[in-house]
Amino acid sequence: MKKLVLFLMGTVMLLGSCNDDILNLSPQDSRISSDATWGDAALAQAFVFNVYSGLGYGGFEEEGLSSLTDEAMFTHSGRELNVLTEGTLDPANLGNTRVLPTWGELYTAVRDANIAIQELPEATFDDQDLKDRLMGESLFLRAYYYHQLMRTYGGVPLIENPYGLNEDYSIARNTLAETVQFINDDLDRAIPLLTGKGYVRGRASELSAMALKSRILTYAASDLYDGPTVSGISSAHASYNNLELVAYTSGDRATRWQAAKTASKQVLDATTGYKLDLIAPVSFEEGRQNYISLAMGGESSIGDAAAAADNLFERTHTPLFTEEDDWPLGGINFGINNGPNGYNNWAGNTPIQQLVDDYEMMDGTKFDWGNPAHASDPYANRDPRFYGTVLYDGADWKPRPDAVTSIDPVNQIQTGRYDLGNGEFIAGVDTRQSVIEDWNGTRTGYYVRKFIDPDPGKRDNFDDAQTVPWPFLRYTEVVFNYVEACIQTGDDAEARNWLNKIRFRAGMPEINDSGPALLERFINEKRIEMAYEEQRFYDARRWLIAPETLGRGVQVINVEAILKTGAMPNTPYTFDRDVYDYTYTVVGNTDNEIRSWDDKLYFWPIGRDEMNRNDLLVQNPGY
Repeated sequence: MKKLVLFLMGTVMLLGSCNDDILNLSPQDSRISSDATWGDAALAQAFVFNVYSGLGYGGFEEEGLSSLTDEAMFTHSGRELNVLTEGTLDPANLGNTRVLPTWGELYTAVRDANIAIQELPEATFDDQDLKDRLMGESLFLRAYYYHQLMRTYGGVPLIENPYGLNEDYSIARNTLAETVQFINDDLDRAIPLLTGKGYVRGRASELSAMALKSRILTYAASDLYDGPTVSGISSAHASYNNLELVAYTSGDRATRWQAAKTASKQVLDATTGYKLDLIAPVSFEEGRQNYISLAMGGESSIGDAAAAADNLFERTHTPLFTEEDDWPLGGINFGINNGPNGYNNWAGNTPIQQLVDDYEMMDGTKFDWGNPAHASDPYANRDPRFYGTVLYDGADWKPRPDAVTSIDPVNQIQTGRYDLGNGEFIAGVDTRQSVIEDWNGTRTGYYVRKFIDPDPGKRDNFDDAQTVPWPFLRYTEVVFNYVEACIQTGDDAEARNWLNKIRFRAGMPEINDSGPALLERFINEKRIEMAYEEQRFYDARRWLIAPETLGRGVQVINVEAILKTGAMPNTPYTFDRDVYDYTYTVVGNTDNEIRSWDDKLYFWPIGRDEMNRNDLLVQNPGY
């Protein structure tokens, strides 16, 4: 390797909290020699910062992973997401390649990390603490990229050194067990190098590495990665002759669960997260605010900045506003991508009814459409986290744009149709029949609220942009990993203890379940707490519940407001139960996709181009 190209401008913007020396470097796209790079502390650090660029926007891409799950549906057709949800993808047709990082993108990031790992031991600048930190970060990032490959493809080729020119690039896939061990080893090397180096938002720390270790070991113990379990359930796996590439075929699964439990508890003992020391539920309003604060990650004027402590590794953002014609947008433009069309936003990844129905009532019982009280007012007395996640008909929201205030002067979401009293109805301003950008209206009757800054001064798509961070790894996720491992090792009391800590913070009552009921409660609790955080896509697979969850057809809500006898309609329309009777009808929706499940979808196929380049690769089950 003779030359390195350092894109310092993009690197510095990725890490909004770099030191002053790096921030003061002028942007460069000229070539800098390897000796100069690794002989200069600032340039070496800039190179490692560039390794972070493989993270992209995290989960703030326009097309979200939530829309490949029973959390959401993507509003706009023609993006090839249906290839992924209908089970028609294959090595020659990978469908949408933006919603998940691709094989090639991840190996490019691995190569960048490998260069740093190779060069740092011989770097000639004098700051040993910085060398250790950069090495720790590089090991963590290589582990993170390999973990992305593992949970998408299973066992993958493990490349430890950067290839040079004219080398043989053919390499076989390693087993799933070898891949997990490699990731774990990198993290074990990273943790002591990062310990004591201080925490800088957007950069990896020892807690980041410990949290990723908790995740990877939890995955390794799960049903999907246990050969005897998955081959007894998945038809694609049952007939697969290379099961060791995607699952453990030997070893003690109980030992794997114990390792996950130990790794998770080490994180819980090392730090405290956010408000997880409660012994009773907080009030409804405090629970709602706690959840909003967690979603904001300390980067909004609305909410408690201390909630940032829950993020153990995050993608930070700068407040530089990007005009909407710079498409596709991500990061700071999450509100534009996903907000209501009545705010001139794009309604990207809209919640579906199945997610809404899984929020419990405030008393901890299940919501039930068969209960007349629930059915007549389905958005009343629900888990406080619902109100921090979903915008529904009648929900209060931010000030409308000036051109829309005459239609909605009270800033309430309008996703229904409303009786005018003359035999006609008017469509809500946030629907696909709106007078405001109807093509950007929701198809589900909902919009996502979580991760959109509720600050009324943040006018999405007009003159400002949010700096809410993307949480790659949260303390709360580690709590869930620990709870899951406790359940699987027979420690129900400890599992309940920690699950209740999460519920108390949200304002939800204590649970006392045990056995299978506790496992069911845990699965739903994680679904609700971690909604829109790219957990459900992998969890439904590793728990082997994807056929009955991800494979379900999309359900949506139709809302109608009918004038009460003798009442006069509100002009302009405003939500009002004294004037209108509201009906809520759940229906199926096949506008963009007809969801189904095929067992091959447990893993993504390796693209045909990659297979052609490397004749030692073996394809995944079912393809």
